[in-house]
Amino acid sequence: MSSCAILAENISKRYQIGENAGYETLRESITRAFTRPVRWMKGERERSKTRAFWALRNVSLEVKQGDVVGILGRNGAGKSTLLKVFSRITTPTSGRAVLRGRMGSLLEVGTGFHPELSGRDNIYLNGSILGMSKAEIRKHFDEIVAFSEIEDFLDTPVKNYSSGMYMRLAFAVAAHLDPEILVVDEVLAVGDARFQKKCLKKMDSVAKQGRTVLFVSHNIAAISSLCTTGVLLQKGEVIASGPIQSVIQKYSSSAGISSSTHWTGDAGDNNARLKETWIRSLSPEGSFDTTADLEVGVRLQILKPIEGLILGIRLLSQYEYELAYMLQDDAESSVPPVVPPGELVRRFIIPGNTLAAGTYRITLDIGIHFVTLIIGQSDEGSLLFELENLYGVGRRFPVPMMRGYTSLFRPAWPVL
Repeated sequence: MSSCAILAENISKRYQIGENAGYETLRESITRAFTRPVRWMKGERERSKTRAFWALRNVSLEVKQGDVVGILGRNGAGKSTLLKVFSRITTPTSGRAVLRGRMGSLLEVGTGFHPELSGRDNIYLNGSILGMSKAEIRKHFDEIVAFSEIEDFLDTPVKNYSSGMYMRLAFAVAAHLDPEILVVDEVLAVGDARFQKKCLKKMDSVAKQGRTVLFVSHNIAAISSLCTTGVLLQKGEVIASGPIQSVIQKYSSSAGISSSTHWTGDAGDNNARLKETWIRSLSPEGSFDTTADLEVGVRLQILKPIEGLILGIRLLSQYEYELAYMLQDDAESSVPPVVPPGELVRRFIIPGNTLAAGTYRITLDIGIHFVTLIIGQSDEGSLLFELENLYGVGRRFPVPMMRGYTSLFRPAWPVL
């Protein structure tokens, strides 16, 4: 127990939802009392217009000091409710949560801020709410202001801040006041990409100092790069916990993501229609192994002559990182060829020993140079496949702590 930062024991949270979930006036209560016998004699029954909704059901988990925990689940799974219980914003209907250490929480933009006060005053106000002394706040004040990037608006009432400014200041206060436990909900979605990266770097720094981080997000890439362990919630219950990669795989399975190595359909516009896409292994056994060459195929029906056909293929990791982008752009040649009406088939090769074992997705970009985009990064024609390291050889990267590596396609054009 000495190394335990958070202990949740059979936490359940029930809400009442429905028309009569609020309070009645005195007049309504008296009227209901006097008319109840009459309704009973008429055979009427009072129907409750409220019902119980269990946001959490018997949630038990233990978070060790220094753990960086990603909490996953679909909307309505109970993630935010669980964080509110940990942050003492709401009390559980049953069960208990034991926390050891000072908590800094960022659950909603500007939680604990007073809109009429300036940014400067709110730093001291929010710091005091988090249990910091005035001397401690003063010690970190310059760091907070620099991180939030609101120096020019520090003495402006926060009610005049944009949502992005609000969020930057709120996160800066929560992250810089030395909390033993940092709780962050999906509010990072408010910021731009640069600030999100800055926040993730700060949370990673907090975690490396031995502090505990709870992180709720639908950004699987961020959770994968930051967290070491994970918890998966579904309808208020814990259905998986453990190493983050295994929890992410469970989450992907529960979200209905399954392999799809062949697509047929009819998508596009009056210039061209996408009819078929596929990916197949070129190994003699036909297995999707890391050592096997893979063929990516596209079949188009060209409806009218096209000058400057664009065909792009994106390779994404299961965490939606773009690993490679192969582009065939006829307009780049000195004399752009004109693709006549009819069927057009293109095949590309992903060489063996290029990718590590894992799950990958392929999306298409099809268009006419400087004219129109026929299909762009949609589910139409997308493929999902999984590679295995069956023989214990081949590429083994990226490992969990390595991100953003690049692998390249080698196009194999058919001879027509």
